[in-house]
Amino acid sequence: MSDSTHPTAIHHLPPFVTAPGQSDVLFNVVVIFMILAIFALGTFYLRLHSLPETMAHKSHKVQYELVAVLGLISLLTHNNIFWIAALILALIDLPDFSSPLSSISRSLGRIAGKVDASTEPAPAEPEPVAGHPGAPADQPPVERKA
Repeated sequence: MSDSTHPTAIHHLPPFVTAPGQSDVLFNVVVIFMILAIFALGTFYLRLHSLPETMAHKSHKVQYELVAVLGLISLLTHNNIFWIAALILALIDLPDFSSPLSSISRSLGRIAGKVDASTEPAPAEPEPVAGHPGAPADQPPVERKA
């Protein structure tokens, strides 16, 4: 065979055209670029998808769990309305109703005498001040200014 080109072929080939039997450099570069782009877009999508959960992480436990469930439902069903609801719920700070209600219930239980003294938390005792009765002996007495 001769190395001459076909008479109808163009004489100047673009640089991305490779000779037969050689590796295609442009194809290899595009394959590596596409793999990296797919991983980058996947990471971006999952970070964006978990945005409501990271925003609600500092809120109350019930609110955080609701946002997490809505985010999981939106991920599995591909319905964006659940993700939008999770984002709105994460942005709104819900008031804490359980703490005052549990305090009221403990107070009413104490008034009614239905709460054992063993289940109540012990009141914190003040630390003894040096120089007063009950203070440790290794502390010097407290000097008071007149």
